[in-house]
Amino acid sequence: MMLVVGGTGELGGQVVRGLVGRGVDVRCLVRTRTEIPGVEVVVGDLTNPPSLRTACAGVETVVATATAIGRLLSGVPGPSISETDERGMLALVDAAEEAGVRRFVYLSYAGVDAGLGVPIEHAKLAVEDRLRRSALRRVVVRPDAFQEIHLGPLGRFDLAGGKVGVIGNGNAKHRWVSTADVAALVVAVAVESDPPELIEFGGPEALSRNEAIAFAEDLLQRKLKVQRLPAPVARLAIRLLRRRNEAVASVIGISLLFSLQDVPWTDEPLRSRAISPRPATSFLRDQAGRA
Repeated sequence: MMLVVGGTGELGGQVVRGLVGRGVDVRCLVRTRTEIPGVEVVVGDLTNPPSLRTACAGVETVVATATAIGRLLSGVPGPSISETDERGMLALVDAAEEAGVRRFVYLSYAGVDAGLGVPIEHAKLAVEDRLRRSALRRVVVRPDAFQEIHLGPLGRFDLAGGKVGVIGNGNAKHRWVSTADVAALVVAVAVESDPPELIEFGGPEALSRNEAIAFAEDLLQRKLKVQRLPAPVARLAIRLLRRRNEAVASVIGISLLFSLQDVPWTDEPLRSRAISPRPATSFLRDQAGRA
């Protein structure tokens, strides 16, 4: 039995469908009762430790993709990043260890150790450290930035509106990766016999945000309005917002990564598992076609 925490989210939903497609018995932790085809559902929440102990009973592997950041950015009230991504996820690790779970697959993000001091960074590193000290077989998955978020309107890359935001200089090359490819990798490491403890990876193309803008402008045959926020101003905003608005401070910090340094990771973890990663330029072509 595998427990998926975050299975009703975009990424987690794809993970659930991938595991079910492989014939895996799947249980999902959900906040309100809902029907998920082929899946056992347990009602609970990361902020409710007793429900986590119930969810982990009889489970061999936990797959944790849940995060509060998307909900908070959408303006939906509820527990904070500190309450959910940090204390809640730490409680899940405790519950898994107490229940005798063997493997814990945890979704972090590439560049989480950059030292930017944002809430999501603090939460992810705390959970990674707790897993390192646990009796669980840890598998930490660190994907680069998701194409659907950071090269779409939510990530201030709005081709239809003709506006793009850049935090810092935007010169560092990243390997924007598709959500589907991340989900496929999570499914693979959840079932393979001897997965690595840490996997940091991205898509097939090393592309800076400035290069992505230039590529999009070439596709659209027009200039985009580029709004730039200098790195010192971004760092100041992080300090001012990290207690008042954890989600926005975290997004600014993650976006600042695109200006720090070229990434060392590659798409090898995907290709070695027969996952053909989608190029970021292919995603941008689709976005430009709809703009």
